[in-house]
Amino acid sequence: MPALSKLLAAPLVYKLWRRDHLRYIFRDLLNPASQEAQDDRSHLIAVLDWLCRAQDILDNRDDAGGISAGWSYEDGWLPGYPETSGYIVETFLAAAEILDNPDYKKRAGRILDWELSIQNPDGSFPGHFGETGSRPVIFNTGQIMFGLTEGFLHLQRQECLDGAVRAGQWLLKNQDDDGCWRRNTHGGIIHTYNSRAAWSLLRTARLANNLKLERGAEKNLRWAMSCQTESGWFEQNSFKLNQAPYTHTIAYAIRGLLEGGILLDDNKMVAAASKAAYSVLLKMDGRGWLAGAFADEWVAKGGYCCLTGLAQFSIIWSRLGYLKGDELFLEGAKRANSYLKRNHVLLGNQSPDHGGIAGSQPIWGAYSRFEYPNWAAKFFADAVMLQMENREIPSAFGKQP
Repeated sequence: MPALSKLLAAPLVYKLWRRDHLRYIFRDLLNPASQEAQDDRSHLIAVLDWLCRAQDILDNRDDAGGISAGWSYEDGWLPGYPETSGYIVETFLAAAEILDNPDYKKRAGRILDWELSIQNPDGSFPGHFGETGSRPVIFNTGQIMFGLTEGFLHLQRQECLDGAVRAGQWLLKNQDDDGCWRRNTHGGIIHTYNSRAAWSLLRTARLANNLKLERGAEKNLRWAMSCQTESGWFEQNSFKLNQAPYTHTIAYAIRGLLEGGILLDDNKMVAAASKAAYSVLLKMDGRGWLAGAFADEWVAKGGYCCLTGLAQFSIIWSRLGYLKGDELFLEGAKRANSYLKRNHVLLGNQSPDHGGIAGSQPIWGAYSRFEYPNWAAKFFADAVMLQMENREIPSAFGKQP
């Protein structure tokens, strides 16, 4: 009955009577992925312009400098989102160099100013949209640390590294002896995808030469490996209990292990990430379509594509392809990017969908339903830049500007 109630309430919740909302729906109904993909540069500029609009929409507000969480049928443009704004810093800094556009660098600096202004005295960052009283979350704080370390590397801002270290110390205070984070987690449950927070902790540790932080990061990555099943899938990796994880969180878990393994020179971690990434690659069809969620044994769940997760997997496959010299992974990334570009709407106007990436295809799919989340745009931009220039995002150490 709850599912039926949600279905009946959907037209009201998502304002499906509005002409522009119906336009988006009919576009997906009639011509899914039918537009012709343009060149990488055109798609990159369009999605970055969307992210810029998502930042500018917050001007003259308390959350100015951050990036709106995205645009939704239900609420329009959403408040600034500390978590994802944090790792959009790295996207803007990479784009500033690739496109020779210093405005992106300034925008990254504005995000960092906002993030540092809202950091809690204990080093954590507010969860959710950063509203008063919002509880800090392990994963969210970890993602903001990516932006802080990039601010140190690219903008020579020592206060960014200092902030990242304080955040890392808060992560350690909340970590159990086995490396798992069980306190201050999303939904109050444990998540294997916190390996991505461990990766940011490891980056911070290396930049600050802090062995204690590094040991904490390694402990969580080894705990994450223990959650991998025989098929390569990860247990305890969903937003909710007893829910098949979206490709979004599966990719988070894999990327954390992959990049953590590279930094630690740990072949077992890289192999664990590669096993899962290869299994998912085999599930993508010839168009580049990938189911939005998977249960153990890689059983597909849902007749929709989580575009966010697909963009993240494009990045993972590109990274593995270049790392291993494996054309199979590189071809998979190109196929995924082609599908993403065919679903990247380029209208040449200021409508909320122009240049953005929907959470799902079709837009009413289960992940981020009827929304254009900023993190989907971020990962798509990263995937395109990686294909254009084999650009590591976040940047590899030693490649300072």
